[in-house]
Amino acid sequence: MRFEYYHDGLADTPKLSVDGTVSNAIHFSHWKGNQTPASVKADTSTEIALNLATAPNREELTGGIDLVTNNHFDTDGVLSVWAMLNGERALELRDQLIAAAEAGDFSEMSTQEGVRASIVIQGSDSPTDVGSPLAQQLAGEPVNDDARCYELVLPQVERVLTRTNDYASLWVDPWNRIASALESFARGRSRVEEDHETKLSLVTLAPDIFSSVGFKPTRHCAPFTAISHHARGEVFLIATPLDGGWAYRIDYPYYSWAETIVRPKIKRRDFSSLIARLNEAEQNPAGQWKIDTSELASAAKFSDANGKLAASSLSLDAVTSELRHSLVKPTAAVA
Repeated sequence: MRFEYYHDGLADTPKLSVDGTVSNAIHFSHWKGNQTPASVKADTSTEIALNLATAPNREELTGGIDLVTNNHFDTDGVLSVWAMLNGERALELRDQLIAAAEAGDFSEMSTQEGVRASIVIQGSDSPTDVGSPLAQQLAGEPVNDDARCYELVLPQVERVLTRTNDYASLWVDPWNRIASALESFARGRSRVEEDHETKLSLVTLAPDIFSSVGFKPTRHCAPFTAISHHARGEVFLIATPLDGGWAYRIDYPYYSWAETIVRPKIKRRDFSSLIARLNEAEQNPAGQWKIDTSELASAAKFSDANGKLAASSLSLDAVTSELRHSLVKPTAAVA
């Protein structure tokens, strides 16, 4: 098999669309709207590619096509392409491949090595913050072209998975931030309270979660891996003390943007009435409660005119109560 990053010149060419979903292709993808054969479906595209490698009817499933393509760069994309190209040989690294793919796409930590390998490839524990430290190191300059990233990173995949410590300079700082957030939960400074009736996870983050100088929601992304490791609900209310108030964001589980087989389907909610009620009660004119779908799993935030999190005047109890009320309403769920 051979790989070519997707471009318009491939539009009319039969191909295997791995991870991303493009037209005129056989899909091996977990992106919603995919037409992946049911017999090989899995939660990550990497696992789908591994399932294909062991499928007795592999030739039938691929239609004899040897062109593999993808239309974006991230950890799961790279690893699913690599698994497709290497076939049965990739099965020797099955556990490492899946762990890194889950870390990259779902901000999940099944192994520390998987998280670190994903950071090397994609540069963050956020599924939406993509950029390749490895591609930049290999090129000796910033690399903003996804096709070039594939060209540089694909030959390095096996070494990244089996000799992850060789790339410590690329993962150590992001990993230390993740480890600090995990420690904050372990010591009880950050907490998760589960409301089993509404399936709400109330996540309160300690202001010092990343460093001694303090976590600043206006500058840092949420500690996705640490939250994913502890929260079990279908909706997350994430609150951090900020400037005498609270910074709030409402998220869905970080796998929920994908079509999954093992992980349960998460319904998106209609929070328009909730947002209206919160804005009626809000006393900080410097911010506003808004529906926010700028990230794959984000639902709503209290943010300023620039879209950055701001300090709400509303108490944690008040926001939690309003959100719980919204979640128990029969009309709260949307397709």
